[in-house]
Amino acid sequence: MIAAVQRLPAEVLFVVFTRTAFVAALVVLLAVASPHFLTTDNMIIVLRQAALQFLMAAGLTLVVLTGGIDLSVGAILGLAACVAAALIANGLVVLGVLAALGVGLACGLVNGALVAWVGIPAFIATYGMLWVAHGLGYVFMKGEVIHGFPAGFRAIGAGFLGGIPVPVLVGAVLLLVLHVVLHFTRFGRALYAIGGNPVAARLTGIRTRRVLVGVYALSGVLAGFAALVVIARTNAADSGTGEELLLTAIAAVCLGGTSLFGGVGGIVGTAIGSLILALVVNGMNMLGIATLWQAFAMGAIVILAVLADVSFKRRSS
Repeated sequence: MIAAVQRLPAEVLFVVFTRTAFVAALVVLLAVASPHFLTTDNMIIVLRQAALQFLMAAGLTLVVLTGGIDLSVGAILGLAACVAAALIANGLVVLGVLAALGVGLACGLVNGALVAWVGIPAFIATYGMLWVAHGLGYVFMKGEVIHGFPAGFRAIGAGFLGGIPVPVLVGAVLLLVLHVVLHFTRFGRALYAIGGNPVAARLTGIRTRRVLVGVYALSGVLAGFAALVVIARTNAADSGTGEELLLTAIAAVCLGGTSLFGGVGGIVGTAIGSLILALVVNGMNMLGIATLWQAFAMGAIVILAVLADVSFKRRSS
């Protein structure tokens, strides 16, 4: 565990440097390829999309740091969006916000209990929750679409503050908070310790089960919060909300350099990974590249990013 902590700064530096360099190269390439890329309106679109992806991937990052996975974040987002939308559309904004966070918390607690106390592998437990949450969303919505939310609520997804999209500001605050939590609190250090060596973490006095329940619960709450931003942005919710967001969240985490084996990575990398994904999708849209090739390109980028990290770790070990 001590060795893992000692190696962390070099790995974080490597991730931040390589991803930042890639972002800079991508921006230059797209600016040359399209004269409309660097326009103010397009940059706002990119930043807004990156912020939404980051909000979705933030909680997943914390889970992956422990060596686990949460495949249910997209489904939890969808269920929270449906429940919140039903209340907010009827003017019950505060109750809708609390309901979204409550749904996320409840689903996350169940995930954590199944993983930490029952001993079900995270992949299976969260995959089951994916189907449970999707099923509840379908039953709750009954094929309907809820739309038309108050302007005050919509500001968190579509508003601006000082010329900056509100989701970007929300994402920046969340980034700062989670960075502090990960690197300056006992809870954050416990996540790295569990991901590095769960047996050693337990022997050093870390209550691993309690931490695992807490991190899955936090992932669920953040998914519920992301649901509020998503429906505020789209001004609608249906039973399919969030279905397509899981894979992009995993891609953002991988691109950000967080190891799927746990113990290495961080929230800053996920923010950069989200920005890379947003730039790639935006650039390919502006160049008129078909959607199927966009998926291929993102998959290739993720694989190359993971290969680069594996190569670096082998050289530094």
